[in-house]
Formats: sequence, structure tokens, C-alpha cells
Amino acid sequence: MPNEIVSDIAVQEETIQRACGSPTLPEFGVIEQRWETDPIPDDEIADRASEAVTSLPFEDVPEGGTVALGVGSRGIDALSTIVEGVVRGVRDLGFDPIVVPAMGSHGGATAEGQQEKLAALGVTEESVGCEIRATMDVTQVGETPERGVPLYFDAIAAEADAIVPINRIKPHTDFDGSVESGLSKMIVIGLGKQRGAKMAHDWAVDWSFRNMIPEIGSQLLDELPIVGGVAIVEDEHDETTLLEGIPPEGFLDREEELLEMAYDRMPTLPFEEVDVLVVDELGKDISGQGIDTNVIGRRPFTINEPEPERPDVKRIYVRGLTPKTKGNAMGVGSADLIHRDVFANVDTSKSLINAMTASTVRGVRLPPVVETDRAGLTAALSTIGVVDPEDARVLRVSDTMHLKRAFASPALVEEARERDDLTVVAEPEPIAFENGAFVEPIPEPSESHP
Repeated sequence: MPNEIVSDIAVQEETIQRACGSPTLPEFGVIEQRWETDPIPDDEIADRASEAVTSLPFEDVPEGGTVALGVGSRGIDALSTIVEGVVRGVRDLGFDPIVVPAMGSHGGATAEGQQEKLAALGVTEESVGCEIRATMDVTQVGETPERGVPLYFDAIAAEADAIVPINRIKPHTDFDGSVESGLSKMIVIGLGKQRGAKMAHDWAVDWSFRNMIPEIGSQLLDELPIVGGVAIVEDEHDETTLLEGIPPEGFLDREEELLEMAYDRMPTLPFEEVDVLVVDELGKDISGQGIDTNVIGRRPFTINEPEPERPDVKRIYVRGLTPKTKGNAMGVGSADLIHRDVFANVDTSKSLINAMTASTVRGVRLPPVVETDRAGLTAALSTIGVVDPEDARVLRVSDTMHLKRAFASPALVEEARERDDLTVVAEPEPIAFENGAFVEPIPEPSESHP
């Protein structure tokens, strides 16, 4: 975006300081959450993925038949390794694997953009060992019996002899249900491409995803040669803790069970009440909404879907976009203030296409833009009500996926001392700024969990 436009819209730090009276900024200490995890060792992931797919029923697939592997746009740990393992497992069974992008409208709703999105996540023909066939063409494979909703599916995948979606099971950012983000959603929306995704989101306004996805997912399992899916569950470090092949029978029941596991392992903010949350980056590789709504307690204005009751975060200031999101600022509307770098790097076309497809256009509306971090923190603190500076509950995190360590104000540091699930890593010190920008990068969770 042209610098002159960014400069025109970004409110200068001097202006904010003058309006707010230069409130006292808190010091920052470092706190760490204590999690007990048991991830699959890196050198075992490919083999475990291969075992997961070979456990599925391929009896009706002809020898040498084509198996379409659905791969999405989420930031899944070891994604390329998992896909490579599944490819190897399919080939060992005597079939011909191909990868098809399963990401709805992501990548600008173009075949080239979706293949680029996979490449940005490390999934290339070289890394996974098979051809990637991308298209936005769909075929209609049926319609729902009561509402007559057309069921669209990736044209290439629909012609394959077998279909295997590969996806992480996790809480969804837009709704609560028996199944949320995972295999069923991938076959309904991800493999529905832009047309199917738009159809689903349009109907969800009245029907609701919690009812739609199980019903349409069951029908697609009957209509298409889906031999099952490879389910992934990650732990609090976003590392792979489970890889499992789920056959068509009991598909929804097992996904519901794994969703409960995913809820238990989901990283959350270490405090339920926060005055100001500073988020260094948002992006589609972090969450479908760029900033996980389950973590911040705010939904992207989804019709007929209630917001989470907790946590209670008064103000959110976002500092930047992840490189992998490639300008897609979906979810930026959940912030109260953003840094000029966010505005400068927004791809308005990608963001709006994604938002229109998801029927959450308010999720990409731009909050006020500030020139510096000091200005953003100052403005946020000046709008939280009557709170003594020493009592302000301020937290700064890398993003809503990596929450092991965080900067915390003295009030939160003192609370952390009294809790068994938190450790104080560093005592509070004044925040260091250089030209209004935070000097300190977000503290790394640890050497093994960056």
C-alpha cells in the first residue's frame, strides 16, 4: 500500500499522547504457562501418518486407482511431513496419490493462489512426493433433501477413485457444535472450493454450522468415494500429539470425541480478565480468523452464533500480519487498534473475498490505525475505564497460537506467583522503546517450542 496513504490514515503518536495526557505505561515481566505434553517425536511423524492412512478401508478402490488427498491452508505443525507420510502409505498400498487444495476461497479464490498457499506451508510436489492438482472448478454431487441446498465438490477430487481429507481437529472460531474445525468441515467447505464455501456460509446464517456440517458431511460420505480421513490433534505447543485414520463408519462420532481432546489441549490466555491484550501478529496460518476467537473471547460477528463467555478482554492492539498470511487480514476487525504495519500490508482483495465467502465482512473492517507501539498501548490503556496504572492487567503475546510465554504487567505477575500453573520467568522492568516501537521481541516459549 502506498506510504502516503498509510501516513495519512495512521494517527501520530504525538496526537495520541496529547489527547490521552501521557498515561503511565506498565512495566513488563515474563510469565510462562506450565503444560504437560507428550508429542509424537519428529522422526516418527511420517511413519505414523503412513500407518494412519493404511488403516482405512481401500478394498473397493481399483489397483493403481487415484487417491485424492485433501490438504488445507491451516498452519498445522509438520504438515508437509504428515502429507509425505500419507502419500507414501497410499503408494505402498498400490494406489496413485495426488494432493488437492482443500481450502474453500483461500489463496484469493484462484487455483494458482491455492497452490502457492500450500507451498507457503511447505507442501510442494517435491516435499510430499506426488503431484498437486489445483482447480476452482466444482461439480454438484447432490442436494440436501429438505432444503434443496446444492452440494458442490472439487471437480478433480470428485473424479478420483478414493478421497482422503487430512486435517487437524480443533475448536472452530465461528461456532460451537458436535464437530467444528476438522475433517467434516474440510469435506463440506474446504473441498467445496469457493462456490461450495460461499453456499455453506450463506445457508449457515439461518441453518447454523452446528447443524449443517454434520448433515451435509454425512451426505457427502454417502455420495462420494471418501474412504475416511487422517485426523490430527495438536497439544498446547501446537505439536502433533495424535495421528489417526478414521473410517467412514463412525466418522462423525470419532471426530466429536477428538474435538473434546482438542479442547482440552488448546492453548489459552493465562488469565481470564485482561485490560489490554497486545498481539504481535495475526494471520490465516495462526487461525481461520487470523486471531483465534476462542482465545480472545470475541467472535467475528457471525450471525446466530453467541460469543464465548470467557476470557474478558477489554482492548486488543494488533501489531502486524504474519508473512504466511500473504496480506489476508481476516479477523482484523476483532482488534480495537492496529499498528500502521498491519494497514500497510493488508491485501484488501484477498481479505474481502475470504470475508464474503465466510459471510463475516465485519471481520475485516479496519480499526483505528496508530503510528507506533507506544501510541497503540497508550490509546488502549486510555480507554479501559478507571483503572490505577499499577492495577492494569496488560498482556503481550506473539499470536493466539503460541501462548507458552508472554509479557505481563506487574498485576498479572503478582497473580502468577500464586498459581501452580504459571511461572514467573523475569521480573517486571520498564518497557523499552526505540522510535516508539517495542525493542524487546516476544519471549520465545523455549528453545524446543519457538
